[in-house]
Amino acid sequence: VQLQASGGGWVQAGGSLRLSCVTSGFTFDEYAVGWFRQPPGKEREFVADISWSGSVTYYADSVKGRFTISRDNAKNTMYLQMNSLKPEDTAVYYCAATPSYGSRRLRDFGSWGQGTLVTVSS
Repeated sequence: VQLQASGGGWVQAGGSLRLSCVTSGFTFDEYAVGWFRQPPGKEREFVADISWSGSVTYYADSVKGRFTISRDNAKNTMYLQMNSLKPEDTAVYYCAATPSYGSRRLRDFGSWGQGTLVTVSS
């Protein structure tokens, strides 16, 4: 099982970035997938997730209305479109997969990518 996140970088506040996560080694459309992030010096936290088919999504309050999660099952890839970025969005962003949609707990996501750093300057 592999998840490879990319697309992070440096951006000014108010800007946008699009993260991608290419997966392999498992049946992608049988797994819910999500994004988590770990700000400097803080614990990893839930950002957003999406169901197997992509029909259901859920967001942390801190990103609701600014971030959009999506997936392309034909490409075994998931995305996180991040708009109106704020300095507090600075973090390492991780993609993860779980066979059970609905839990936003870290321990329920058994497969993780390596993370991509997003830095938002004020």
